[in-house]
Amino acid sequence: MPTPDDYFVTLGELQTGFAAALKQADPDLPVPSCDDWSVGDLADHLAGVHHWAAAMARDEVEEPLPVPLDLVATYEAQAAELRETLSGLGPEATGRILNGLTEDGRGPVSFWYRRQVHETLIHLWDIRTALGLSAPEATAELWADTVDEVLTVMYPRQVALKRTRKVVTRIELTATDTGDTWAIGAPNAVQKVSVTGSARDLALLLWGRTSPKTAELTVTGDEAALAEALSRALVP
Repeated sequence: MPTPDDYFVTLGELQTGFAAALKQADPDLPVPSCDDWSVGDLADHLAGVHHWAAAMARDEVEEPLPVPLDLVATYEAQAAELRETLSGLGPEATGRILNGLTEDGRGPVSFWYRRQVHETLIHLWDIRTALGLSAPEATAELWADTVDEVLTVMYPRQVALKRTRKVVTRIELTATDTGDTWAIGAPNAVQKVSVTGSARDLALLLWGRTSPKTAELTVTGDEAALAEALSRALVP
């Protein structure tokens, strides 16, 4: 797993990439991977998430952002606020984190270094895809960490908050480029399925950005059970 310093550097790079893509985009351009959102909606969302995460790290009540007059300036301001907050506090400080049950649990601020990297990476993929650009430049190891975060942090929290039901099908995932493996569901489940592919394609699958039928993924086992499991809210 990357160190907090690694995450911090990566966060800045991803935020810079998002701002650069935002400067190229029509705010009304649809973002197909985000349902009915436009680029403007996506920018509002990520700016708001950065702002909220900074408040959580500081253990403060979030102050609502005004309606943005300039999407790029607003995004860059909230991206800077997040980096300045994380840098000022340091990874070992204590703030509010997502502990699986509520949003007022406390824990190390290092949580937000990782969480915001993956939030930004996924949405950078969204905006670049909407613009017809290539996927973000990110290492296979970072994409593997995205998979791990979904399965060990986001999905368990969704279950704990009763936003989704536990997956009962045994799903085993293997990243062909890193060798990492993960599994969810009951170990002795009757329905079993394995999915292999690059760490990036596995991450995009879990985030609902691609289909298990894509040529880049190999599915072995009960495809219907896999589709049912993926239809649940594994991430917020």
